[in-house]
Amino acid sequence: MWMKQYNANTLTKQQNYKLLSGSVIPRPVAFVTTQDKDGNLNAAPFSFFNVVCSAPPMIMISTARSQGKRKDTSLNIEETGSFVVHITDEMTVEQKNKTAAPIDRTLNELERTQLTCVKSEVVPVPGVEQAKIRMECKLNQIVTLGDAQEGSDLIIGEVVMYHIDEAVYFDDSKIDAQALAPVARLAGNDYAALGQSFTINRPTE
Repeated sequence: MWMKQYNANTLTKQQNYKLLSGSVIPRPVAFVTTQDKDGNLNAAPFSFFNVVCSAPPMIMISTARSQGKRKDTSLNIEETGSFVVHITDEMTVEQKNKTAAPIDRTLNELERTQLTCVKSEVVPVPGVEQAKIRMECKLNQIVTLGDAQEGSDLIIGEVVMYHIDEAVYFDDSKIDAQALAPVARLAGNDYAALGQSFTINRPTE
């Protein structure tokens, strides 16, 4: 097999981003709601997102900086210590995509959508009613990655409350992936729905 080779240190930020986002696929899409200290609501999708711990339950999102400017999501989480993460699915992905536009921090992206807010149980930040799964989170830590101008904020949150549609929940804390119909991010503007699945038993010895 003939392989092309690229030294990451010789590539631009954009080239590295394209190689990473096109290679590490599919990626789940977190739809995150936050508030600033004055109560202004913010909503945005992130595909640099995953689980990092189960005891206690923790998830992470990574928000990029551009020319030293941090994402509103990161600033809000740092200010208030709370946020809500929703799993993006086929029914909501187009509405959630409308919130990705770069608008002023004090403006509510949800007003561009047909999504509706619902009060959270533990954290002060509201969630989105239409999501089949949403997780209320409290900030554990923010880790600054890379340089101050073009790096990222790695945000780790502890899940303190789950909200799960009964249609996707079964058999003692299991999730029905087909009923959830999650959407994954590929590269550029491309997404993928849940495709063919298969089972491989893990070795026991």
